[in-house]
Amino acid sequence: MTIMNTHPVPVASAGPADEPLTLIRRAYRAFHERDVAALLDTLDPQVEWVHPDGMAAYGLGGTKHGHAGVREFLSRVPSVLGGMRLEPQEFVADGDRVVVFGVRQVTSVRGTTQTLPFIHSWTLRDGVAVRMEDIFDTVVFQRLIES
Repeated sequence: MTIMNTHPVPVASAGPADEPLTLIRRAYRAFHERDVAALLDTLDPQVEWVHPDGMAAYGLGGTKHGHAGVREFLSRVPSVLGGMRLEPQEFVADGDRVVVFGVRQVTSVRGTTQTLPFIHSWTLRDGVAVRMEDIFDTVVFQRLIES
């Protein structure tokens, strides 16, 4: 098992054990740069993109499938939020699984901003992510959306 804190996020890989971490860091860099193509390069074409069912009322809950599902999800976010910035803080890698603990700066469409914790569970296969599950407090997130 590999545990790494991030600030700043290194890009270079030190060896095979770091390859999953390098891939996931590329995904977060793509999020940060709003580079959908670069994000999709880290994902399997049939990826499962999972968010809590409690976000379904906003079109953000449930499991999206494949690159088209990820694009659909990402295109929906700006209609619900004024902005969001992910800040991964700790990466825990064990085999084909990487779990990321972090916070996100979330701004409602009305301009209220809060820092909310998240856990992302990534499953990898053959050098790409085949599943990403976002775990967070949906009640607090919904209150922010409505603020």
